[in-house]
Amino acid sequence: MQITAVDGLGAEITGVDIKNLSDAEFRTIQEAFAEHGVIFFRGQDTSEDDHIAFAERFGDININRFFAAHPDYPQIALVAKEADQKDNIGGGWHTDHSYDHEPALGSVLVARELPQSGGDTMFASMYKAYETLPDALKEKVEGRSALHSGKHIFGEGPDSYYNTSDAGSHDDGTNRIGNSDAAEKLTDPEHPIVIKHPLSGKKALYVNPAFTREVVGMDKVESDELLSDLFTHVFTGHGFHHRFKWEPGSIAMWDNRSTWHWALNDYQGQRRIMHRITIEGCPLEA
Repeated sequence: MQITAVDGLGAEITGVDIKNLSDAEFRTIQEAFAEHGVIFFRGQDTSEDDHIAFAERFGDININRFFAAHPDYPQIALVAKEADQKDNIGGGWHTDHSYDHEPALGSVLVARELPQSGGDTMFASMYKAYETLPDALKEKVEGRSALHSGKHIFGEGPDSYYNTSDAGSHDDGTNRIGNSDAAEKLTDPEHPIVIKHPLSGKKALYVNPAFTREVVGMDKVESDELLSDLFTHVFTGHGFHHRFKWEPGSIAMWDNRSTWHWALNDYQGQRRIMHRITIEGCPLEA
């Protein structure tokens, strides 16, 4: 097995078949995952059962509440876009499940059908985002928490992504996301803006533009300004971005506590089918 760091963040792991990992090989992969935030595999030949077995070595599987499920494997969420569909899933910088009180550890995404061009995924390191944060911003976020929510994405509001995109289960939708009533019942959690990562112990910035709504204890103007400054820092932090180009047999596994990601929607008129398994996490602490 060889682990090679890639530009920006992440590591590509070669010389290994994830279907047949020894305990020692798996521990090495776990360590690379904690250190790099996202790990990539190429040329893997995995069935749905193999995908599930690999994910279960990291922890319990989170059954997604909002994405359409694989018809035979409820553990697998379908991240799909057909050639005649306009909107994709995950088409902006975000981290999964920050709207949960115990955010997911991470996700394992397997490429099943790819467009001839486009459909790459961008990643950003929240370790490096924090490390490179100007001192003045570090002081502003020290000891602070932020409120996260998924209602404006998955909920029933007229402006939610569920209701305004063709991915929803409304009259003009394609049923790729649903269960909007469950989103409305969620209680919005507060998480530290800077967390101590549960696996690596390193500090990571933990806000994201999709699900972070406000800084606790600040008025709206102050909160919006601080979040804008933090988001802009990451948007422009090209030194800690990586663009992953999918190929048949590719697998990416990212840590939701130390990375952002963004599925690029630049393949209109083409089909892209991905299988995602998300792994349960734990409460986050500063």
